Amino acid sequence: MLRGLLPRAPRAGRTRPAAVGLVVALGFAALGPLAAVPGGEHPAGPDPYPRRVGIDVESYRFELTLGDDSDEVAGLATIVVRFTADGVTELPLDLTSRDDATGRGMEVLEVAADRSPAAYLHENDLLAIRLPQPSVAGDRATFTVAYRGVPAAGLRIGPNKHGERTFFSDNWPNKARNWLPTIDHIAEKATCEFVVTAPAHYQVVSNGLLVEETDAPDSMRRTHWKQSVPISPWLFVVGVARFAVHHNGHFQGKPVQTWVYARDRDAGFHDFAVPTKDVLAFYDARVGPFAYEKLANVTSPATGGGMEAATALMYGENSVTGERSVRWRNVVIHEIAHQWFGNAVTESDWDDVWLSEGFATYFTLLFREHAYGRDDLVAGLRQAAERVWSWYDQNPDYRIVHDDLDDMARVTSVATYQKGAWVLHMLRKRVGDEAFWRGVRLYYARHMNETASTDDFMHAMEEASGIDHQAFFDQWLRQGGNPRFEGSWEYDPAAGAVRVDLAQVQTAGTFAMPLEIGFYAAGETLPFHLATLEVAGGRQSFVVPAPAEPADARLDPNVWALFQADFRPTPTR
Repeated sequence: MLRGLLPRAPRAGRTRPAAVGLVVALGFAALGPLAAVPGGEHPAGPDPYPRRVGIDVESYRFELTLGDDSDEVAGLATIVVRFTADGVTELPLDLTSRDDATGRGMEVLEVAADRSPAAYLHENDLLAIRLPQPSVAGDRATFTVAYRGVPAAGLRIGPNKHGERTFFSDNWPNKARNWLPTIDHIAEKATCEFVVTAPAHYQVVSNGLLVEETDAPDSMRRTHWKQSVPISPWLFVVGVARFAVHHNGHFQGKPVQTWVYARDRDAGFHDFAVPTKDVLAFYDARVGPFAYEKLANVTSPATGGGMEAATALMYGENSVTGERSVRWRNVVIHEIAHQWFGNAVTESDWDDVWLSEGFATYFTLLFREHAYGRDDLVAGLRQAAERVWSWYDQNPDYRIVHDDLDDMARVTSVATYQKGAWVLHMLRKRVGDEAFWRGVRLYYARHMNETASTDDFMHAMEEASGIDHQAFFDQWLRQGGNPRFEGSWEYDPAAGAVRVDLAQVQTAGTFAMPLEIGFYAAGETLPFHLATLEVAGGRQSFVVPAPAEPADARLDPNVWALFQADFRPTPTR
């Protein structure tokens, strides 16, 4: 995901909650509110990401009806759950309650458990469904929820840049609950189906493969998409618009598509034709198999930069220029990288979001190195470092692995993106290319289509390299700050060596790290000698043998370390 690349489009569209008409029906009467259920498990107070112990959602099926006369959504959700513990008495689903003041939110109409009416309570944005009897570990149950309402968020209904009415999901990071009853937790992965009935002048794109397109009565069309590989709810996607669709061949038998507004047809087909397949091939070969059934690049008014929704990647509607701009090319690479990191291997908690964003940022640079050369990689690393310095000036103590679940606005940051990428780059230098890629492949193979933690990644890299990485991970991921050096160098002709004095002067954190130094002859761009300083914090002096007197000495000439430095020759006395 790349937010902030361009300003986000404002929310627009009608807010009048006039009925669309519930064209899907359960065929039973709801028991009504769950007024007093003993042993209820839903929390009394706000908890952004409660763990639903003993419950594993296996699949969702959402049947949605959309219309042009109202912003109201009519829905029928079918949810298959496997219980992993005995004694569970409720299925708690995240679903935003209707706000009488704004008219937004969802109203639950009917609920069933295994085809029998079920008691439920829907309040404080939580739908708690009473189980007919306490669970037995290993049992499965199917729940259906009929509901309707005007989404408060999560589904943007309104005009695109051409003034045409559209419907686009925007679930990041925990907004699926505004229009879909789910366990809206990053680690709760499940398969999904979207069956959308909408006016026939729209096309519908969603996760997975197209199962059905059927014209329905009253100038409506039913479109059915099915995602057979489990993903997290924030990756569920629906786009409804007047699209032009380009079928851009296949990657390993899987469709590659472009979905842009019909008015942007020629420019959009041109822009997204490359480098999509080359990027897929690179990650498939270097990391592991592409997990999904298709890849579609889709323009959306709900996305400012890019959003990695599984199999249907969303890009800001101004991404279409007809010029294949480098800026947007890099966004495409980034969002495709997410299909491996963030989507197939999903962080088990938002505190480890760098496993998604730091990885996608660095693997974008790795593809750029592969396709466009090391100079392009270095340029990207330097740009990332500049963003890190600027951001840490205002947030000196911020840790990449954080605990900001009470403030979802702080879940992602420059630290999780750009500094996270730099951590991977330094790890690559630490273990070498062969062990780095071996560790990445091992990590992906172990956790593909599941979830992982920072420790899971560390253990894979330790196994691949034979090196203990605990101190490295703690230093770069679990403490704030970044190294900043002040220092000088001086050549001693009698000793045939260079004396280097360095001091760490940052306000947060202490860093132990190898730091290369290069010695240069006058007018040369490549060093005639390289050495490594083992920096350990505080003030240090090093004596570095040199084969000749250097005209210049530079720290980290090959761009492998994240630091700032004021480093110059020792003043002449």
